[in-house]
Amino acid sequence: MTDAPRLLRHDADGLCTLTLNRADKLNALDTAAFAELDAQLAALEAAGDRIGCVVLRGAGRAFCAGADLNAFGAGNVAKTFKPHIIERLANLPQPVIAAVHGACMTGGLELALAADLIVADATARFADTHGKWGFVGEWGMTQRLPRRVGLGQARRLMFTAQPVDAAEAHRIGLVDLLAPAGGLDALVAETAAQILANSWHTNRANKRLLRDTDGMTLNQGLAHEHYYNPGFAADWQDRVARFSKR
Repeated sequence: MTDAPRLLRHDADGLCTLTLNRADKLNALDTAAFAELDAQLAALEAAGDRIGCVVLRGAGRAFCAGADLNAFGAGNVAKTFKPHIIERLANLPQPVIAAVHGACMTGGLELALAADLIVADATARFADTHGKWGFVGEWGMTQRLPRRVGLGQARRLMFTAQPVDAAEAHRIGLVDLLAPAGGLDALVAETAAQILANSWHTNRANKRLLRDTDGMTLNQGLAHEHYYNPGFAADWQDRVARFSKR
C-alpha cells in the first residue's frame, strides 16, 4: 500500500494551506516529508500572483514533534535533514503563518521560526530538545530563536531543553498571536484575511526588505530601502480611489 502524502495542500482565494500529514507520528519530519515540502515550496516560489499568503499547520494533535529520530538509527541523517529547505521556507516571497497547536518541538520549532508569524492556541507547547540527544541545531535554532525572544530566553530554552506553554511563549515573544483552545482556526483565518486584503505587492516588498536589511545599521537600512524600493503596486490608484469614495 502506498504511504499517505506527508504534506497536503489546499488553495482558496489566494491562500495556500500546507498541512503536515503524519498525525500518527505527531508530524515528525522524515525524508519523504522534506521532499514533499521542498516540491511545494518550489511551486509557491513559481506561483506568481496566484498566492498571497501561506499557512503551515499540522494534522492531528500537534504541529510538529521535530525530526523523526528513527532516521538517525537508519543512518539516513545526511539524506533526511536538509537545512536549505528550511531556508527556502523562510525566503518564500509570500507572508507565511505557522499555525501551532499541541507539540512544537525542536525541528518543529525551527520550522515555525522560519515563518513570518507564529499564531498558536492555548494547547501549544514549545521546546528545543537538541541538548537531550546530543545534537546541535542546524535549521536555524541558534540564529532565529534569539532574534525572536532575545539571548537570555534563547539560552534558557536551549540549555535547559524544558518546554514552555503557550501563555509563556506569547509573553516572551515566541508566539505573535494567541488564541484560546479551539480558537486557532478562526484566528488564523482572520489574520490571513487581513494579510490578503492588503497589497500583495507591498507585502512581498516589505518581507524582502525586512529580510535583506536584517543586521544592517539604520543608515545602511535606510539607504537599502531607498535604492531597492520597488515602487507602488499596479493597483495603487484603484485602492486610493476606493478609499476616496467611502
